[in-house]
Amino acid sequence: MARWARAQEEIRRFLDIGAVQVAELDLDGDEALLRPGPGSPPVTHGEVFVLVRRRGRPVGTLLGQVPEGADAKAVLAARARAEYAPAQAGELGEGRGAREGRGAREGRGVREGRAHGAAREPGQVREAGQAREPGQAREARQAREAGQGREAGEPPYASVVVASRERAGQLARALDSLLAQDHPRFEIVVVDNAPVTSETRELIERKYAERVRYVCEPVPGLAVAHNTGLAAARGEVVAFTDDDVVADPRWLTELTAPFAADPGLGCSTGLILPARLTTPAQVLLESHGGFAKGFTPRTYDPARPPGDEPLFPFTAGRFGSGANMAFRTAVLRSVGGFDPATGAGTAARGGDDLYGFVRVLAQGHRLRYTPSALVWHHHRETWRDLETQAYGYGAGLTAFLTAVLVNRPALLPAFLARLPRGLAHARALTAVRETEGGGAPGDHDTRTHPWPRRLSRLQRRGMVYGPVGYLRARRALRARGEGAR
Repeated sequence: MARWARAQEEIRRFLDIGAVQVAELDLDGDEALLRPGPGSPPVTHGEVFVLVRRRGRPVGTLLGQVPEGADAKAVLAARARAEYAPAQAGELGEGRGAREGRGAREGRGVREGRAHGAAREPGQVREAGQAREPGQAREARQAREAGQGREAGEPPYASVVVASRERAGQLARALDSLLAQDHPRFEIVVVDNAPVTSETRELIERKYAERVRYVCEPVPGLAVAHNTGLAAARGEVVAFTDDDVVADPRWLTELTAPFAADPGLGCSTGLILPARLTTPAQVLLESHGGFAKGFTPRTYDPARPPGDEPLFPFTAGRFGSGANMAFRTAVLRSVGGFDPATGAGTAARGGDDLYGFVRVLAQGHRLRYTPSALVWHHHRETWRDLETQAYGYGAGLTAFLTAVLVNRPALLPAFLARLPRGLAHARALTAVRETEGGGAPGDHDTRTHPWPRRLSRLQRRGMVYGPVGYLRARRALRARGEGAR
């Protein structure tokens, strides 16, 4: 009876969550430009989730309240200037952007079980028995190879891979934003995954013709589709995003530029913000961090493991998400791509992106989180969607760990050595979340939308299921004759 009453109270609180407007505010000296988020109507009175930019560059978010009859731009600009007043000319003070950078490192977000802490692990994580070129020689060689065919300072030629399945309307919106990128040289590859109809192929042929390449992958699974895109990619860097995003015009340039600057870089990730906050599910998810990892750029280097990541590099969810990631093509191919028994569309439910991050780091390459590489994501809309997502995240987390250890058992000692402190920190984060709740979108310090216990339970159940799901997915691939990584 008590559990039933708690469940009813959670549902009531969930249904009471109101919609929030989404907008962008660009500060440039005394001027300010306010515009609605992608696909959103003009800003009026009420609550507004605002991405704050300074001269076009994202610096943070805030939740503003616009009184009825007030000038929305004036109200929000005043709030943003107070929040993000630079300590020195051209530098940010301790505003929301800096605090969110800390918040991301402290583990805010919808995904549980990704442990972080304060202890440092010495040494480099790499696979046993792997021959290594001396660092300086290897990076010099890679720099020479990477520089071929492009101007100094120009981002590398890139392939953008979008896997899709029976969502032509969303895909068209994503492709329109990708074709508007300011990157000097790139291609777009759409992978039609296990199609039931010809809708996606017809869309590409009818609307995008020579501007987008179409590839069909009959085997279901996001990792399989991504591997097909990887095989088709011609670029020095291969970027991945989803069909439910709208990419900022500078997304691809910002995501790929770090590869030109750092020849030892194997992967980069970027910022993901909500395109709309119109349903309780979307607002609740974003209140607990959504997919954002903060506004502080960060480089993860296996030669210098971060002190606040006790399970590094196995805490892959800290690094980014599959809707906004890029890899040096040769590096991702050298580790065998993604494990096809992971990812959405398989019994494993997820974890393909996390697997890719760990495999690249474990081979000794660096990973760069770049918040200026921005995509707007259309979050799931219903309570049932959140239940599915929570269970899938839990399953994907342990499925990816199982995949890493099954495919590269030499990493098991490093994982076991890090596990006790990682689990202790994960339990502490979970306890804080369930007792304190979550904040309003863009204001994670205000505890207004508690995270439902049912979603936490589903995520834990998913974590128990994940290894089983991964093994089932491997068996399914063998039955198809596809094999697994």
